[in-house]
Amino acid sequence: MDFRQLRTFSCVAELGSLSKAADKLRIAQPALSRQIKLLEHELRTELFTRSGRGMVLTEAGRVLLARTAGIVRQIDQIRDDIQSAAGAPSGRVVLGLVPTVSCVLSGRLARRTVETYPGISLCIVESYSGHLIEWLHRGEMDLAIIYGPSADLHLNIQSLGRDPIVAVGPRGSGLARKKQVGMDWLLRQKLVLPSHSHGLRALIERAAAKRKLNLDLQLEADSFRVLTSLVEAGLGYTLLPPSSVRSEIRERRLETATISGQAPMRELLIASPIDHPDSTATSVITGLLRSETAACRDERLWDIKLA
Repeated sequence: MDFRQLRTFSCVAELGSLSKAADKLRIAQPALSRQIKLLEHELRTELFTRSGRGMVLTEAGRVLLARTAGIVRQIDQIRDDIQSAAGAPSGRVVLGLVPTVSCVLSGRLARRTVETYPGISLCIVESYSGHLIEWLHRGEMDLAIIYGPSADLHLNIQSLGRDPIVAVGPRGSGLARKKQVGMDWLLRQKLVLPSHSHGLRALIERAAAKRKLNLDLQLEADSFRVLTSLVEAGLGYTLLPPSSVRSEIRERRLETATISGQAPMRELLIASPIDHPDSTATSVITGLLRSETAACRDERLWDIKLA
């Protein structure tokens, strides 16, 4: 196996198409196909199932991608860092954001990157913390903002700040009028939450167990937009940072109330893989994340308490 073959394999796996990979790598499609066939011949197994709809990884292909994606990313970053040393920062950065942060930061961060660092190619991936942590460990992602706690994550961690959590309900639920509700009351309502693998669900379940309450949980949603739409439809309450539903509150589609007593807060972390150093481009994006987060706080778009 050589690096050129592995990079071609990784690109085809990512895009699911030889033609798209050829366009991205600027290599003729027959040459790419030949590299894949040589790699399959060396490994004595098929890495893709080929069909009219594209290229789909076989089980062997998935194993190879899991083992080599991080290596390919690191070698690409070495090239980018050497080029950046002689000029402006350049290279590709894959950034993961939890949905409640993405809806506040994505547009601002993308604009700052394009305006200030045109040599950096930024790929923003939105998902819940559980998925982002897995992609960081596999080396498929350079950087992510996830929710804590940081114990046992086996990642490089920097604290970004703490995000308050409020009760969120549909229009007419009375939350806006009450302004504040107790956690005991909220946990007795019908709730809409992510599935067990996600941090928000664990936070709520710990609060319920502490009070010896059983959650009334008929609906789960592992999509942030689906979750808020289910609440908006009157199918239950949820708990979210107020910044993530600012537009829905302004349009009177949702209502919120603070939680009395020791209101829950979530720690936000900047995480990166532990087994390779940040590239120049990744460090630049980390700095932009911090400055844009501070700007959102100063503009009162985000109630985050910075670290």
